[in-house]
Parts: sequence; structure tokens; C-alpha cells
Amino acid sequence: MKIEEVKSTTKTQRIASHSHVKGLGLDDAGNAKQNASGLVGQETAREACGIIVELIRSKKMSGRAVLLAGPPGTGKTALALAMAQELGNKVPFCPMVGSEVYSSEIKKTEVLMENFRRAIGLRIKETKEVYEGEVTELTPCETENPMGGYGKTIRHESEARPLDPSIYESLQKERVEAGDVIYIESNSGAVKRQGRCDTFATEFDLEAEEYVPLPKGDVHKKKEIIQDVTLHDLDIANARPQGGQDILSMMGQMMKPKKTEITDKLRAEINKVVNRYIDQGVAELVPGVLFVDEVHMLDIECFTYLHRALESTIAPIVIFASNRGNCLIRGTEDISSPYGIPLDLLDRVLIIRTMLYTPQEMKQIIKIRAQTEGINISEEALSQLGEIGTKTTLRYAAQLLTPASLLGRVQGKEGVEREQVEEINELFYDAKSSAKILQDQQHKFMK
Repeated sequence: MKIEEVKSTTKTQRIASHSHVKGLGLDDAGNAKQNASGLVGQETAREACGIIVELIRSKKMSGRAVLLAGPPGTGKTALALAMAQELGNKVPFCPMVGSEVYSSEIKKTEVLMENFRRAIGLRIKETKEVYEGEVTELTPCETENPMGGYGKTIRHESEARPLDPSIYESLQKERVEAGDVIYIESNSGAVKRQGRCDTFATEFDLEAEEYVPLPKGDVHKKKEIIQDVTLHDLDIANARPQGGQDILSMMGQMMKPKKTEITDKLRAEINKVVNRYIDQGVAELVPGVLFVDEVHMLDIECFTYLHRALESTIAPIVIFASNRGNCLIRGTEDISSPYGIPLDLLDRVLIIRTMLYTPQEMKQIIKIRAQTEGINISEEALSQLGEIGTKTTLRYAAQLLTPASLLGRVQGKEGVEREQVEEINELFYDAKSSAKILQDQQHKFMK
């Protein structure tokens, strides 16, 4: 295959069900626009989410919980993802589903705690002595060392520096080439590749590169380095046994490690170190968001544990989502509660309601989905899909888009017309019509 035929893979990612959501779509005053950032309608819920986002940014929301409640297909997950987009990538956002806690390897409460710790970030600021600049030349030089090995030279403009062999290995791991901007910490020898120098930005490159400006000043300098980690990263780093030289340690490193529980004692020790860092002003705590979808799938033990987790000094903002009405709390036999959540936990949460979409709003959402998926669709076909969505569900109507466009292509049409939508609707059944057939023809099916 010729290089010219190789296509870049950066843009061609799968279009997921919420790819079109880019934010909450609020104006400067915090009022929701009817159709903005990929969200349509649900103005009250969006404005409430906007207030929550502001509280999270001002760090006044940690240890509290929010519940997004509404019927299926009313945009609860979309709202949670929109909040994540608004917060940006510097605030940790950890999504999970209620059924994830049931594992045969570790306890339910451990899974919950793990996700809690994933949703809490730590921003560490350190001033380090570094060598920073653009790599113009990398030359392996054999040295006089009788044990073998290499010395390395990195040349920056007029400076060339021989380096330790371990740093050369780090350079290879980071895949550093001439033209990259890197920094090497003088104390630890750690190498960090920051990106490609922007003087190469005009080159045609198959790989999508991040171009960074050439650093100014001396190569050897003091630099403030900001590192973002989550508490879970710290837990994992400290829980993993450090490798020894004996045969058992070597075997343990080679074998695939089982999922291990991180003890409360270890977490308490890490919390002490984190608090000391915060007191010294070296680090800053960034409470993120833990999003628990289908929260009714948690059982009574998990809900009891959530009380303790929410009351702890280091806790993230927790967003629950549930599409249930009054139902039994999992793990109990006779306790029924709204949304499948115990009443004492419901007392702690702010509840945001999502309402069913109107036919006009459904039409707008389907139009946005069609644009995201690159499908040309006529106004008549949109109205027809809006009607189908009102009778069935929005999800079903949105799912008909791709089959209708394929049918149109087969029939030689450039876009989706009303006839294709009607034909596809006759070919497939939605949940309600399928359940009705089962009800009418019960005697023909096995019990």
C-alpha cells in the first residue's frame, strides 16, 4: 500500500450516542438556550446543572450529591456528560454504572471507594531543575566502560551534553526524535516529551502531533512543573509490591497481577501525605465528579456505605441518575422507595427532574443526530421521525436514522425521504409494539 493512500485515524472515531453533546448550552447569565451545544429543551434541568457546575468550580460542592431523575430517554446521561464538558479536562470525571460494583474478585464497597478516589484529583506544583529545549541531534557514543553501555549526546543549538545511559533508555521509551521539545529533570533523570517544535508545523505528517513553541532562555533552568494525578493513581502506585531481585518477585512481576484490594490503612497513610502536601502549599485538591448511572442497581449495603464515603473529609461531587419510579431497594424484600434509593440518602441529595420531550424538541434532536452522523434528511422525513418518537421513544426514532439512510443509498437517493422512514418503520418493531404482539399471541410462545 502506498503512503499516499494511508488515511489519518485522528478524526475517524465512532459516533457514540452522545457525541453531539458539547456543553450545557447556557448564556452568560446562566439561562438555558432552547437549542445549543447539542442539547435541546430541558431548560430547567440544564440551568440547575449550570448552578452545580459553578459550585464545583468554586469548590463548595464536595461531599454532596445530585440526582438526575426522569423517564428513560430524557437526556440524564447527556446532562451528566455536558457537565463534564463544561468542567473541562482538568477536573476528574469518573463515570460508572450501578451494576459495576458486583464483582467476584473484590468487595462491592471496594469498587465504590475505588471510583470515589478516581474522581478526586491532586494538582502538585513543584519547582525543579530541568534541561529543556528542542532536540536537534541524538548521537549514541560508545564509552570506555568495560561493562558495555552507551553515553548519549543531546545537542541544543550550541550546547551538547553527554547523558547517563538510563536517560537514553527513557528517551527511547518516550520515542524522542530530533525536532521534539523535551525536558529532563536534573535530579531524577526523568524525561518528558512535551510535543513537536512548532517550526515543523508546516510539514505534512501522518501522525497528528501536538506542536509546542520552542522554549526561551537557557537550556538549564528552574521550571515550575504542574502534575495532575488522582488519589486512585497514588493508591495503585503504593499498593503494588516493589520488585526484588529474588526469583519469587520476578515471577510475581511476570504473572498477570490479580485485582487487589487496597486497604483502608494504606488509604489513610496516603491521605496523611496528601494533607501534608496541601498544608505546605505544594499540592492542591481538585474534587471531581463521580457519575453513577442506573443508581437503583446498587443494593442496601452500597447505599449505607455511600453515607460514610460522602461524609469523609476528602470526597468528590456525586451525581446519581435513575429512571425508576417507586420500586424495591435492591437487597431488601419489602422496603420500597422513590427511585430505588433509601429515604435517608434521598435527604442528602439535590434532585433535578428531566421531563419528556415534545414532538418539536424530538424533531430538533433527530436533526442534530443526523448532522452528527452526516446524513441528509428532508423536513418531511424529520416530521415523520418526530411522530414516531412521540408514539414510541426518542431512542427508537434516532436508531431508525442509519438504516433509513442505508435504504436510501440502495435505492439511489441522496438523502433520507419520508418513504424510507415509513418502510424502515414497518420493517422493525419498537419495544411497545413488540410487547403488544407478545400479549396478543401469548398462546403461540413457550412459557
